[in-house]
Amino acid sequence: MVKKDSNPGGTPLAVFDGFRTALAANRAQFFLDVPAGPFYGFNRPGATVSEGAIRNWWRQGMMGAANAHYDCIKAFSETDFTGDLAKITEPTLIMHGDDDQVVPIADSALLAAKLVKHATLKVYKGFPHGMCTTQAEVINRDCSASFRRK
Repeated sequence: MVKKDSNPGGTPLAVFDGFRTALAANRAQFFLDVPAGPFYGFNRPGATVSEGAIRNWWRQGMMGAANAHYDCIKAFSETDFTGDLAKITEPTLIMHGDDDQVVPIADSALLAAKLVKHATLKVYKGFPHGMCTTQAEVINRDCSASFRRK
């Protein structure tokens, strides 16, 4: 995900450094701010905010170790999975919201769909990163349909 020579469209490292700084400064607030904002798209005009989803995200986050969370930011942002994706030969459903503010679609799902040999890309208009929670009925239906086709 991080911007570098091999990933020129990636997110600048400063964004992930900001996540680490916020996490280290006040982990409990970090685990409220991310789901209340970009993760579920609750920062978008007209969004229906779910306090339950925010609090559940906070609950899950607070159960983990602070050092693991800190290290996780590096792992998810700086690990290059392109070689692994190219090795996948099974039919694969790649799902992504086009309003994902956490993992931009152009630098993730669109590239993954080109690398995975038998990929089917399903793009959801207006869906956020946390679409499995905010749009569970749609995502579950499409996952179930995908399994039935095999």
